[in-house]
Amino acid sequence: MPRAVWSGSISFGLVNIPVKLYKASEAEPLDFDLLRREHKCRIRYLKVCEDSGEEVEYEDIVKGYEYEDGRYVILETEDLQAASPHQGKTIEILTFVNKDDVDPEYLEQPYYLEPDEKADQAYALLREALSRTGKVAVARYMIRTRQHLGMLKAHDDVIVLNQMRFAAEIRPTEKLDLPKKVKLEKRQVDLAVELVDRMTEEWKPEEYRDTYVDALKDVIQQKVEGREIDIEEEPIPVEVVDLFSQLRRSLEMAEERKK
Repeated sequence: MPRAVWSGSISFGLVNIPVKLYKASEAEPLDFDLLRREHKCRIRYLKVCEDSGEEVEYEDIVKGYEYEDGRYVILETEDLQAASPHQGKTIEILTFVNKDDVDPEYLEQPYYLEPDEKADQAYALLREALSRTGKVAVARYMIRTRQHLGMLKAHDDVIVLNQMRFAAEIRPTEKLDLPKKVKLEKRQVDLAVELVDRMTEEWKPEEYRDTYVDALKDVIQQKVEGREIDIEEEPIPVEVVDLFSQLRRSLEMAEERKK
């Protein structure tokens, strides 16, 4: 059984639904230790005092806010909690919106919500309401000392909480050098649309995996066995001179792959 990362309740109007929060995704990174090249001894990071150079123990480290140049106020855990005394254990539903209205760029980490004891009926009620209406709930909650925005949606038997970014966290695009009005030939557009159609398939997420991790594991095994590593040079991208010809060739390749 996975370990819950948070427990509290969903506030749905006057209905309170006790829940536990579980991570819905898990990365597969390879863990590396940092070593000194010559002796292969592990490198340890120390937290040291900037003034004396002495190592500082973890329990002696506190959070400080610099309110003036060189002047700090120390914030204890209870000070951070005082800023939101009523939000620490509640996923507060603020509103409901159409799920298609939420731009994917706002979505971050997904979590599963599991009902606590004796909360099955209230949990199922919210899940059914979300399913029938096709809506998602926009909610606000706290984890540790940070407030988050979240989106609740029904997915099969589970209510999923997607952690969201606040609008202020999304960087504007005005400073990017983007093409404005570009004259496109109709035959190029038609070929590009046809290429999209040819490459369109049913979404099957289980067919995709991190191929880099697999390749890296193979490299590690070769090194363990003392074999020489074969490095394939990445081909230099060909500059697009004739866009129409490149699209035609891409269509042919897409057709070959489907066959």
